[in-house]
Amino acid sequence: MSVISRPPIIIAPQAPVPVRMPRRKSELQRTWPLYLSVAPFFLLFSVFGLFPLAFSLYLSFQKWDGIGQMTFVGWNQFAYLLTDSYFWQAIVNTLEIWLLATVPMICISVVLAFLLASPSNKLKSFYHVAFFLPHITSIVAIALVFGSLFSNQFGLINALLTALGLQRFAWLSQPWGMKIAIASMILWRTLGYHALIFMAGIQSIPATLYEAAQIDGANARQIFFRITLPLLRPVMLFTVITSTISGMQVFTEPQVLLGNDGGPGREGMTIVLYLYQQAFGSYHFGYGAAIGWGLFVLIALFSLFNWLLIQRPGARA
Repeated sequence: MSVISRPPIIIAPQAPVPVRMPRRKSELQRTWPLYLSVAPFFLLFSVFGLFPLAFSLYLSFQKWDGIGQMTFVGWNQFAYLLTDSYFWQAIVNTLEIWLLATVPMICISVVLAFLLASPSNKLKSFYHVAFFLPHITSIVAIALVFGSLFSNQFGLINALLTALGLQRFAWLSQPWGMKIAIASMILWRTLGYHALIFMAGIQSIPATLYEAAQIDGANARQIFFRITLPLLRPVMLFTVITSTISGMQVFTEPQVLLGNDGGPGREGMTIVLYLYQQAFGSYHFGYGAAIGWGLFVLIALFSLFNWLLIQRPGARA
């Protein structure tokens, strides 16, 4: 019996079935919903923020009354700005009002914040609302109220002076009287806001530091000056810079209280009020834009000065 040999059966290997991998989305496809969600802010900022900023820079090199053709004058308006006595008077007035309002505001708000953050204070919520309420009150309403307080003839402060046997004082006619009236409005309006900011800074200080100080026998005054104030330096820097920026832009208080001319002798004329008078009172829109950019330089310089003064080497928290 013969055995018939058969050739081996060779099975061809099957081709691998291609596995479809999910297509990876491109970077733009993954991020466009995020960009779309923030697009309204940038659109509004471009229309109401970026465009006016760029246009004011362009306008500062032009002479324009708001109706006729613009005339290119180059740097002439900035050169005139440096020699304008009214502009320098407005700078001095603004700085004096800022000092009269900011220095007491910082001192009082730190003390108020220390008292508000005290564990023995049982009415914290009430004081929070009471101190913050003036900050959200209309500035025009505040100016009208303070106008009745500091009125030369029928003001409540002069009535109090008369009741005490003292002479009346022309608050809205004397140079320092006008500045004190404006600074008092700013102080009353911003005191509670900055007190809450300082209180938040105090609450961020570790309680173990206070407990250790109390165990060592430190009293409240020593805790305040040795622990609280040094550790509030970053908050102090923020408060001084923001108060400087807002103080350089004071407008509504002197405008409502004293008018567009800044009162007798222009002693209540601030930088922004002078800008408003030149641009919308005298229709010198180009020069008003130059004043605005001069104000920007002043704010930047004073912010840098405050930062260097408070944030000294080795004083970082």
